[in-house]
Amino acid sequence: MTTKTKATAKPAGKSKSTGSARRKKVQFLQKPSCTSCRNARAYMEKLGFELHFRDLDKQRLSADELEKLIGDHDHKDFLNTRNELYRQGKMKQNPPSRADAIRMMAETPNLIRRPVIIGCGRIVLGFDEKGINEM
Repeated sequence: MTTKTKATAKPAGKSKSTGSARRKKVQFLQKPSCTSCRNARAYMEKLGFELHFRDLDKQRLSADELEKLIGDHDHKDFLNTRNELYRQGKMKQNPPSRADAIRMMAETPNLIRRPVIIGCGRIVLGFDEKGINEM
């Protein structure tokens, strides 16, 4: 796990300091009322990340955008297991195909696990401190 520092100057040498996170720009796909989104946002702002927001309710992801975002990742990781549609459809036991999942997430943004944090060559889903620290 990466250690947190309160460095105000640029870190010297080869160190893997989180001080460099202070200048890292990431896309932050969220729903502002989402508790996980608010917690992840506060955590990342404390670390000094520069966040560029997209409200998934107001600026929905298209099926093409979701396809590119998911890329080689498992599409099931992008499904919000807390969503009513997920539970009613018993998607844990009977997961949708990739095409169906992308179509449903494009139609119902609440089915997307949030936040989706994109940057530094990585994608972090949900409020994942370890994943954020590795950015």
